[in-house]
Amino acid sequence: MLTLGIETSCDETALAVYDPEHGIIAEAIYSQIDLHAMYGGVVPELASRDHCQKILPLLENNILNTVDIQDIQLIAYTAGPGLGGALLIGESFAQGLAIALNLPLIGVNHLEGHLQAPFLNQNEVRHPLLTLLVSGGHSMIIDVADLGQYTILGESRDDAVGEAFDKVAKLLDLRYPGGPEIEKLAQNGELGVFNFPIPLADKDTFDMSFSGLKTSVLYALQDIKTPSDQDKANIAIAFQEAATSALAKKVHKALTHTKRPLLVCTGGVAANKVLRSKLTEIAKNCAAEILFPELKHCTDNAAMIAYVGYLRRKEASRSFQSIVKSRWPLKTLSSIHG
Repeated sequence: MLTLGIETSCDETALAVYDPEHGIIAEAIYSQIDLHAMYGGVVPELASRDHCQKILPLLENNILNTVDIQDIQLIAYTAGPGLGGALLIGESFAQGLAIALNLPLIGVNHLEGHLQAPFLNQNEVRHPLLTLLVSGGHSMIIDVADLGQYTILGESRDDAVGEAFDKVAKLLDLRYPGGPEIEKLAQNGELGVFNFPIPLADKDTFDMSFSGLKTSVLYALQDIKTPSDQDKANIAIAFQEAATSALAKKVHKALTHTKRPLLVCTGGVAANKVLRSKLTEIAKNCAAEILFPELKHCTDNAAMIAYVGYLRRKEASRSFQSIVKSRWPLKTLSSIHG
């Protein structure tokens, strides 16, 4: 069953086709990074307009040169969580295609897409496992018993870690998105010059917090008044060390608690090499396997949406009522329309 996936939850317009025999056979993504860079973050109205302009050419010029549209048997699209206007663009496009081609369609939870993304290049989905989902909008530690059976053990009480990276990058006069820029700058930094607190490190909880860490960076910059490039690099590496250590400590605690045999790290921040190294060491010490998505599937993409749509194909319908949800908790996913 060839499944077309459509992703428009935020600032990437993405399409992909999943074939259960060959995996992802067509994939295209248009990033709005340059559009939003001058604002230091995503502007929802601009994101929606750009999805409108890019989604049809992306299908015609990037997908249909590989796949015959008549061979598509199912359409999956991101129905939430995300920016309401951006989600509606994807849903409307999916519904229009479904009507024109007389196909069933299914709304997919964006977070579940990230949870399953590491299995795109695997022979099968493997459960149970423990997942660290870290992105610009979410920081969660999730116990995954099976598809649709998710227990959130811990999450950020304030800023998501990706959001913290973006805000600290702005303080350091770096481009958006901040994660890759801070990681790059940190390569020139010296550990130990600055020491930022690791949030909730000693608390008996799986929860995380990053707003205080961001504030510590602000105070450090204010104390320097006119930071040099080396000062900024030293701050970048200290912030990265504290943020990744905070995540690693909570994951270690959760993995020890659940004794899951597989640890998965997914979401945009999963591309960070320092975090990957720390989690790999934790998994080794806990006798667990670790799995990451391909780098191109860490950030928002349609491949994971197509894949989850296929996994949930029995729940597809020909209903064209809107099911878009800007907020869509994982705990509701025992039923896709629950």
